[in-house]
Amino acid sequence: MAFSGLFRKKTVQDILKQVEKNESDGHNTLGKHLTARDLTAFGIAAIVGAGIFSTIGKASADGGPAVIFLFLFTAIACSFAAFAYAEFASMVPVSGSAYTYSYVAFGEIIAWIIGWALIMEYAIGNITVAISWSDYFTGLLESGGVYLPQWVQMDYLTASNGFKDATALMQGGKSFENLSAGLQASYTAWTTSPVLGSFHFVADLPALLIIILITALVYRGMKESRNASNLMVIIKVCIVLLVIIVGSKYVDTANWHPFAPNGVGGVLKGVSAVFFAYIGFDAISTTAEECKDPQRDLPKGMMWAIIICTILYIAIALVLTGMVSYTELNVGDPLAFVFEKLDLKWMSGIIAVSAVVAMASVLLVFQMGQPRIWMSMSRDGLLPKRFSKVHPKFKTPSYATIVTGFVVAVPALFLNLTMVTDLCSIGTLFAFVLVCAGVLVLQNKKDIPRGKFKTPYVNSKYIMPILIVIGLVFSFGYNKKVTMDFLTNETQIISSADIVTSLDKEHYTKVSDYLVSLDAKNNLNETPDLELMLSQYQQDDVKYAQVIKGLPIEDSHKYESGFNLFKHKIPMWIFLIVLLGLTIWSYKENLSLIPLLGLICCLYMMAQLSVWNWIYFTIWLLIGLLIYFSFSRKNSKLNIQKA
Repeated sequence: MAFSGLFRKKTVQDILKQVEKNESDGHNTLGKHLTARDLTAFGIAAIVGAGIFSTIGKASADGGPAVIFLFLFTAIACSFAAFAYAEFASMVPVSGSAYTYSYVAFGEIIAWIIGWALIMEYAIGNITVAISWSDYFTGLLESGGVYLPQWVQMDYLTASNGFKDATALMQGGKSFENLSAGLQASYTAWTTSPVLGSFHFVADLPALLIIILITALVYRGMKESRNASNLMVIIKVCIVLLVIIVGSKYVDTANWHPFAPNGVGGVLKGVSAVFFAYIGFDAISTTAEECKDPQRDLPKGMMWAIIICTILYIAIALVLTGMVSYTELNVGDPLAFVFEKLDLKWMSGIIAVSAVVAMASVLLVFQMGQPRIWMSMSRDGLLPKRFSKVHPKFKTPSYATIVTGFVVAVPALFLNLTMVTDLCSIGTLFAFVLVCAGVLVLQNKKDIPRGKFKTPYVNSKYIMPILIVIGLVFSFGYNKKVTMDFLTNETQIISSADIVTSLDKEHYTKVSDYLVSLDAKNNLNETPDLELMLSQYQQDDVKYAQVIKGLPIEDSHKYESGFNLFKHKIPMWIFLIVLLGLTIWSYKENLSLIPLLGLICCLYMMAQLSVWNWIYFTIWLLIGLLIYFSFSRKNSKLNIQKA
């Protein structure tokens, strides 16, 4: 097969003809039940979840009240991507989402890559939400006096890693009571779990339970899923509005000063966490074949969902940072925390119940989207035919739904929440980047049938160079030190917690003796807790650097430099190189500004994720390519038609 066969494309005309054929003969068709209102509700169901009830706390602690600008920036970035999704959804109203759009714009190999990435996005997203739901559910049970053993409510990796870190910190002098609540729970789960040989049985069983229940609901039918989603959306939006109304009475505007305590860097520090709050609106596009009028309703549903959720996020952020100081919000359940702090325990109970409902609705939308991607790829011959099977009674992709349940349920028992959150974000952002790029590739092609919705055109030819100049002025004028440290790969000091957990017993003794002597000299409180002793100096950057420099251990334990430091900057260098190429492309081809800004914003957020997430994501894509070249390439319907 020629190399060009890798980039063979499906035409919009052929896709629309196939949809008409399926509808006329009733074969493998999905039930049409959804309106613009239902799609908006699905979008709200997917978006209002972990962002409101969890990640908003950490983001607020980093950025202060100015975190509202981060929500606004992320919403704008997602809106740019939503324009591109809406244009494609109007053009190609089928279930494949970004996978089908890439098949039209770039060809089969890129379509396979994005389809494979979407499988990861939805699977990992479901795992993430299931783990979060489990945390809130077990917390709700505990508030009612029901206590589950730690080893049945925590994943294996968190327990294993937490036990190692807790042990290292206790060897360094920290008492068990002074460990963080998370490390205490991990240590307890590991030490109290059943053991078979050297294997500790630690598994998140509540996460398994909710996945089974949601998968059964999604299997049962779109109408049932829609009704359940609409009900859960009404409940959680009412709770969010109640929080805003009640909380606004306790706002102290003094807590809004300073508004941006950690500057722009502090605000942008939470970009990946806040972005995770918005992912899910793209799942709406997977329901295109089940819409009564997809070309009209899909764009409306996406836009209204993002607008409504952004208003709710900004209002909640202002209320939270007004009720208590932003410095106190770095907790896993910020809404419950602020009301408990103000002795409004009845509100905390309501929030706990609504969080369980909110997480379930997010899981419902994600669990609904993934099998429809599998079904679309199967229809094209890229996955086995069985994945495209539609249940004759329920009109859902039955086999794909069951497999999705297993794919999500098993890892949810064992995987770490932080790892799966970042993997979900990078998969989603990658999809957004390709959809925005697809609109740019197709913008000047005259032979493409257009839908009812088209992204407003603004010529980026001169705007992009101007934006680049503004960015350079800001970087070298107002953020010069950070910019120069990045460019020169300036050596960075490792955090006190990472230094302590990297030490062996001999080094512990040396560091402890050194710090005790310093404490005596500087009249600081003597304590055997190494991490606390080190952190006492962090208020003064110069003093902290001097203390670290004097530690009697190798520099590799104290500093990050050379390639070990540079590797973390690789994603940002990729972004900068691509940005330069996009600027040149926009000047030559008069590219449309909105999808171009969507591509840039999403790629920038990808660059904020760690290099390890890029590596794990690349490994996932390589596994996908092995499957493509061993099965999908020869079984592709485009290949069979050509033969």
